[in-house]
Amino acid sequence: MATTTTPPAQGQDPRRPGVAPIRPRSSSGLLIVRFYRSAIGKKWVMAVTGIILLGFVLAHMIGNLKLYLSKEEINLYGEALRTMPGALLPRTVLLWTIRIVLILAFVFHIHSAIGLTIINRKARPTAQRYQSKRDYVAADYASRTMRWTGVIILAFLAFHLMDLTWGNANRHFLRGDPYNNLIFSMRRVPVAIVYVIANVALAMHLYHGIWSMFQSIGATNPRYNALRRRFAQGFAAVILVGNVSFPIAVQLHAVTPQCPGQVPTTAVCRHLQAANGANR
Repeated sequence: MATTTTPPAQGQDPRRPGVAPIRPRSSSGLLIVRFYRSAIGKKWVMAVTGIILLGFVLAHMIGNLKLYLSKEEINLYGEALRTMPGALLPRTVLLWTIRIVLILAFVFHIHSAIGLTIINRKARPTAQRYQSKRDYVAADYASRTMRWTGVIILAFLAFHLMDLTWGNANRHFLRGDPYNNLIFSMRRVPVAIVYVIANVALAMHLYHGIWSMFQSIGATNPRYNALRRRFAQGFAAVILVGNVSFPIAVQLHAVTPQCPGQVPTTAVCRHLQAANGANR
């Protein structure tokens, strides 16, 4: 007696007749693109870009500590960033290369975070999306506020660039004088408060981000959990204390404007120079 085989329906796995695959396999596109589309790929991208951004945040804070040495030290530091590595490359080439790497890291960090959020929401049952606060009360506070601290950091970054890099949010901005630019900016009480709030949000984001980074790359040995947590707390605390010290020092007049003798100069410096001349 002849037997007939019914061909699998469209969308079904031909190796298991009558069973449709959970997710259609896609073999198109580059391997690196397919990897990035997966949840594991996005976690790795978040970890790698996070390491790049952690290095920048730490280096940026250390460089700004030169504010406490002298005006000449921090201004020379700013000029060194534009001229590195000396005569080996044209002026600002290496600086712009670093900036482009940081921009790409920032973009992919945000994009992978959004992608993971979408994947996680699709993976959860609908009923769990509306769970009460008691259902996740054991979750760490920082982990539940990563999204909002990220939004605060993004908004602050835009203001920070306008304030101390481009100068259109600082009417006393003078290109090439980062010492006075920083002091003139943070003498404004609302701006000082914004810097403190933004750096508190940054510290929370760093704490949970560093903790999650180890999980993303598979470094989750329970024996080292306490060490991982202490490292995350310590790094976030160092960045918080260092960055918050700047607006506090300016508000307490621990650092004060030092006006350049050359022109152009700012209105505040002209006023200070006139006052100093009158006192002589």
